[in-house]
Amino acid sequence: MERAAELLLMVAVVPVWIAMGLADWWCHRRTRIEHTSGLRENLFHWLLLAQAGVALAAAALLQATAGLLLLVFGAFLLHEATTYVELRYVVRRREVRPGEQMVHSFMEILPLVLLALLAVGGWEQVQALFGAGRPDLALRLKDDPWPAGYLLAAAAGVALFNVVPMAEEGLRCLRARR
Repeated sequence: MERAAELLLMVAVVPVWIAMGLADWWCHRRTRIEHTSGLRENLFHWLLLAQAGVALAAAALLQATAGLLLLVFGAFLLHEATTYVELRYVVRRREVRPGEQMVHSFMEILPLVLLALLAVGGWEQVQALFGAGRPDLALRLKDDPWPAGYLLAAAAGVALFNVVPMAEEGLRCLRARR
């Protein structure tokens, strides 16, 4: 079961998360955020990407300890709080259409899917967090790491399909401010 959960992370969660980030950028481009919510919304997006990136990188590189589970849970809570603040800012300035709302649904549930799959791989640590044993709060590299080729491909995917489009969005927002 642990290996199946890890494979689901690699072949489903990571690619879908990257794809949803690109879809979100496309929604922003289509609604021309540079003329409505502007650079501030783009800066929120960078913050959200960093929060998700910490959780995904930790899941990819670290052993499923109680420490990792708490880190990912904390990143999820921070991501949700940031999303709430961002949306309160954005919806007053532009329409968030149904398609974009659906993309956001994916982007909000994927961190919980990540956490659930990590919990499957570290079930004894989940139990320990609730008093059935001693939780291992250490953050340490995986004993059996994900393949280096996969990690490079995932990083390239994030760079190409998330970082580059968000940078383009930021440039559009900066140009519109002039």
